[in-house]
This record gives sequence, structure tokens and C-alpha cells, in this order.
Amino acid sequence: MIERTLGAAIVALLVSLPCPSRAQEPTFDLHVHLRNGAQSIAEYEAQLASAKQQVTAFGGMWFGGPRQALAGDVAQTRAQNDALLALAAKHPKMLPIATVHPYDGKAALDELQRVAGFGVRIIKLHPHTQKFNVVDPRVLTLVQRAGALGLVVLMDNANILAGDSENLFNLALQAPKTTFIFAHMGGLNFRFWNILSLARTAENLFANNIYFDLSGTVLLAADSPIEAEFIWTLRNVGVDHVLLGSDYPQVTLAQTLDALERLDLDPSEKAQIRYANAHRLLKK
Repeated sequence: MIERTLGAAIVALLVSLPCPSRAQEPTFDLHVHLRNGAQSIAEYEAQLASAKQQVTAFGGMWFGGPRQALAGDVAQTRAQNDALLALAAKHPKMLPIATVHPYDGKAALDELQRVAGFGVRIIKLHPHTQKFNVVDPRVLTLVQRAGALGLVVLMDNANILAGDSENLFNLALQAPKTTFIFAHMGGLNFRFWNILSLARTAENLFANNIYFDLSGTVLLAADSPIEAEFIWTLRNVGVDHVLLGSDYPQVTLAQTLDALERLDLDPSEKAQIRYANAHRLLKK
């Protein structure tokens, strides 16, 4: 009887102790769309609070809605970059993700120089919504200049366009001094990226300059028939080259973290993806 009472007391004590949760662990959400500026940040923060979560930092970009940084709209692009910088000044957790359009030539290169001078560390390019072809020579010129300025280039890689992953791989090979993050990790074409494990064995071919974010794709993979292949791919590309992104507001951070947690990865691998890799790469 004494043993039962003591056992029940120990269980009660353990239940009453505070329990660490994913909400308390460092989390870097790389992929947050601020379609309505400050209002979007307020809504994002409210969603985090509702889910009892917090972020150590988040990457905010203005892609989405009516503004897509199309070619020839240099003044509008510059104004939106300035708006992001102003928001980041008010929100210390925000890493501003600027943009330009590759087809704007010298004006785009000048804008890269300008935003880099204000401390921007990452730019976003979206071939589908910005309506440009990754194999166009102006894209290579732009990303090479970004690399020379120390800017990381985030590019959409959801395979909306045929040959998406293949073209991005070739772009990274041609710009070895530029660091790339390919968002969505190829979507359901993620298997292609296992080629990186072989690329690393070829002398003077691959500069190991490709990173990925898991936004969206991780939701499809968790608890699915493709989960084992997805994890195999993560380890082939290098878990230390994979970052977390929610793709808010299309997907919530809560959904993304839940999917990551359900993957059969080691806790140390999840910690790298959730925060450590982005912190090391982007110093935020």
C-alpha cells in the first residue's frame, strides 16, 4: 500500500513539473509572406500566440497578392524593399528578404548594391510569379553579383515549371561563389536532389552552395508512403543544409513544426533544421 501511494505521488509530481515543448525551442521560420505589411506581421504573431508558439527569428518577404516585382517595375520594387526594411527596423526578429527582377539589368544590379548596403542578407527570386526563365543569362549575372555582395539567393523550387530543379542545379554550378536556398526542396520532385551526394564526389564540380527549405513539402511527406524516401533525401543533401520554412499564410508554422516532428529524424537533426542551420547561415 505504501509503495502504491509513493508511486502515485511520484507520478503526480512528474505531471505537475513544467515540460519543455517545441514552442520553447529555438525556431527560425525562413518563409513568411508579408502581403499586407505590418498587418501580416500582426496576424502572424497572433497565430503564433494562439498556438502557444514563438520564433527566434523569421524571414519576411513581400511576394504574394498583387505585387510580384515584375520586370520594368523598378520603382515599385524599390519602394517595397524600403517598406520591408522599415518593418524590420520595428521588428527585431524579422530578417528582411528583398527582391529584384533579373530582366531589369543594371537597375536590378544597382538595387542589389543598395539593399546590401542597408544590411539585407537575402533576396528572393520566383521564376514562376516574376515570369523569368532561369536559364536566361541575365539571371546568372544577377545571382553572381548577389554572391559577390554576400547576399544569399532564395529561389522557388516547387517544380511548378518543367525542369525547375535541373535548371536551378545548373545555375548553382555556374555560380559557385553564390549561396542558394531552394524553397520547397523540389516539391514532389525532391528525389532529384539526391544527385548532390554524387556531385560532391566529382572534383571541381560542386561548391556545396545549395541549401533548401522544407516549406510545404514536409507536410506531404510526414506520415506518408514517401516519408522514408524524403528522409533519405534529407540526409543525402545534408541535414546541415536544410532549413525550416512555413510559407505563411498558406501554411501555418504550427502545421510545419508538427510535420517536422512526425518525421523519423533524430532530435539533433530536427534541431538543426528548426534553427541551427539558418542561424549559422544567416547570422540571425
